[in-house]
Amino acid sequence: MRLSTRYALDVLFLISGAFLVVAAMTFSAPVAGWLAFGVSIGLAVLAGTSAIVTRNNGRKIGHGLIAAMGVWSVIAALLFTGGLLTWMVFGDAIALAVFALADLTVHEVTTENVVHRLEVTTAPAETDRRIAA
Repeated sequence: MRLSTRYALDVLFLISGAFLVVAAMTFSAPVAGWLAFGVSIGLAVLAGTSAIVTRNNGRKIGHGLIAAMGVWSVIAALLFTGGLLTWMVFGDAIALAVFALADLTVHEVTTENVVHRLEVTTAPAETDRRIAA
């Protein structure tokens, strides 16, 4: 069994969002801002690259939204200061985690749909024997 890159990236985005949520409320505004700046650059690059490289439209949309959120988080981390920066990092991190969870859910639902369509049917002779018994 092979791990899907979409699944791995979505889990990484979700964990990064959770980390930034905690960092925003734990550290001072400048530290949280620089953490958000660094993490958001990495997420924007990974999500943007994934959105460009893939052929799957669902993945393009999901990772494109995450990349856009990452770019906005980079801009917000550089633009705002003080208490507003803390809340911007907090809000951006929650939005990032929600987008990642939504994309992860879409991926799992489509995977489950494929798995449920693969049904193993019994041979007609076996069915007749079961009915007779």
